Amino acid sequence: MKDFSYLRANSVDAARQAAALPGAMLLAGGTTLVDLAKCGVAEPDTMVDITHLKGLDRITVDDGGAMIGALAKMSSVADHAAIKSRFPAVSEALWQAASAQLRNMATIGGNLMQRTRCPYFRDPANFPACNKRTPRSGCSAIGGVTRGHAVLGTSEACIATYPGDLATALVAFDATVHLGDRQVAVDDFFLLPGATPDREHAIAPGEVITAISIPASAAAQRSTYLKIRDRQSYEFAAASAAVGI
Repeated sequence: MKDFSYLRANSVDAARQAAALPGAMLLAGGTTLVDLAKCGVAEPDTMVDITHLKGLDRITVDDGGAMIGALAKMSSVADHAAIKSRFPAVSEALWQAASAQLRNMATIGGNLMQRTRCPYFRDPANFPACNKRTPRSGCSAIGGVTRGHAVLGTSEACIATYPGDLATALVAFDATVHLGDRQVAVDDFFLLPGATPDREHAIAPGEVITAISIPASAAAQRSTYLKIRDRQSYEFAAASAAVGI
């Protein structure tokens, strides 16, 4: 892991100023950034700790919708009574997204900013060509083993998939990402790879996610989140065999 400086922000404004520095990366739950730093993908010059910023972990729900602070833990949002009753798909997407240990550490803002789990992206030692890591270096996944890679929204530069569950539910309910002085529809926050797969989110240097808002709707209140994955298929097959189906 590359040596880095540690800076603890004491306000949102301080975090924005620090985030604008070259080579600075924000540290919240650390479940993505620390992993990427260990495998040599993320090489921050400065880690800006925002975990102690007050007020960014609030969750409020009223007749107009939900406002979820960027530092709210995934588990806190998934288990919030009003989120479960008015936005059940959001709750279900979160508790199906990771293990309990990760849900207790990972933040909502960090969840949106998580990066692909493409094995070529996460193994720079063996696959130096990756347009997400190094623009215009090529894509090792194209022509390689691509089961689990994207079939829609790809480009000649990248076929990696975005790994998050929460974002899918947020797009369905027209949620908004709050960046301090600017707000972005969540559907516009995530960028298609195009010719610049290294730029994944519509966030500028010096901007910090402060909250996510979700408007109330009948569709959201009557929603559910269905996740289809290999592990569930194997578990179902094993259970079926056990009961003789």
